[in-house]
Amino acid sequence: MSTLGGISVIFDLDGTLVDSEPNYYKAGRRTLAEYGVPDFTWAEHEEYVGISTQETVADWKRRYGLRAPVEELLAVKNRHYLELARTSARAYPEMREFVELLAGEGVPLAVASGSSSEAIETILSRTGLDAQLRTIVSADEVAQGKPAPDVFLEAARRLGADPADCLVLEDAAPGAAAAQAAGMRCIAIPYVRTQADAPEFAGADLLVRGGQAEFTARAAYEWLARTVRAA
Repeated sequence: MSTLGGISVIFDLDGTLVDSEPNYYKAGRRTLAEYGVPDFTWAEHEEYVGISTQETVADWKRRYGLRAPVEELLAVKNRHYLELARTSARAYPEMREFVELLAGEGVPLAVASGSSSEAIETILSRTGLDAQLRTIVSADEVAQGKPAPDVFLEAARRLGADPADCLVLEDAAPGAAAAQAAGMRCIAIPYVRTQADAPEFAGADLLVRGGQAEFTARAAYEWLARTVRAA
């Protein structure tokens, strides 16, 4: 039993544990270029941060009038992304330290992400985080992606945890909304720092307004310990 009072911690992956958004942008840009959309910008990519890959490509199909089936677009984007992730996925150092602190306390840990299971497994293996993060849930495995709470509730179920005893770490507004809908605590670390005032982040139990540049493992651990003692 953890000394943190039976808490379980669920991590979002992209933009939270790992700095994968640049690779997702490159994969998206390459995919859209193949289908006749050559000028996909970073600003347009930011609109999809926190949204599952499947929902992203479905929106591309509508937005750009693409004729290819969603399944085809999804497969092409995943192929491009995995090519990039296998060689360049990088965990945030402070997040790695936070995972190690929690694992050392015996805290049950999980990853719940809008990425495919293959992408999650590839990134965790590449970064070595698979040693501590063995429970994973992809949006592909549940009925609805974020901001619906499904992935977080499924992660809690697999950990054998009550949602009220779970803490979520999230970088995106849809994920913060999903954590709240699941009845879980939330540390929000906005990937797009200009979105820190988004209403979805207002309900976070701890908002690190400066994003990863301000997040520290020790501060997060001490905040969690205080929160558990006060409960």
